[in-house]
Amino acid sequence: QRPSVDGSLPTSAISMLSNLTRTISRRGVATTTQLRAGLATDAAHKPPLDLHGLHARYANATYIAASKAGALDAVEGELLALQETAAKSATFADFLNNPLIGRDQKSAQVEDMLKGKTSQTTLNLMTTLAGNARLNELNKIVGAYVELMKANRGEIEAVIISADPLSKSQQDQVSKAMTSQIEKGKKVVLTTKVDPSILGGLQIQIGDQFLDLSVASKIDTISRTPV
Repeated sequence: QRPSVDGSLPTSAISMLSNLTRTISRRGVATTTQLRAGLATDAAHKPPLDLHGLHARYANATYIAASKAGALDAVEGELLALQETAAKSATFADFLNNPLIGRDQKSAQVEDMLKGKTSQTTLNLMTTLAGNARLNELNKIVGAYVELMKANRGEIEAVIISADPLSKSQQDQVSKAMTSQIEKGKKVVLTTKVDPSILGGLQIQIGDQFLDLSVASKIDTISRTPV
């Protein structure tokens, strides 16, 4: 379905969107009791999500250290700046990914570059990564840390894909439908994208949930139905 003549979104789309948002909100973030026993620290500093894997281990340790230092936001900004620098500077990216530079040398170079320019928490993370030959994993570690920070802020990410750009009124309808279903203290961070190939309707991604209300999907379903 395309938006109605008055620019409003179809009632069915808004209803399904509300139900999906309610499901995501109820799932919430992982409680601190789900965190690994290895993260033995005060509850106030425990990461708000139970992430697993190599990147999570570094992100969790950085989150705890930053929380204790009262520098969660500052560290996030510094890590995002380093990530952006790696994306824009081939020289810096090559340095991070170069396995031929010795660990001690790399640690010393990282300290020279960052000492006095970042928080101690960020410096400690970067020198540790250098010493462990893990600087090439920086991008994914930053992604994990940002994920923890979004959970800390109570943010629920939502991506709305439409065939045509949504008007301000339509975006407000989507945001209102989501906000009315989420728990108090959480907020929806809405991103809109345009994909003409879906022909009409909406595709909605909230967290790890996906809802396809597009015309293209309906046509595909009909085409697969035996006659």
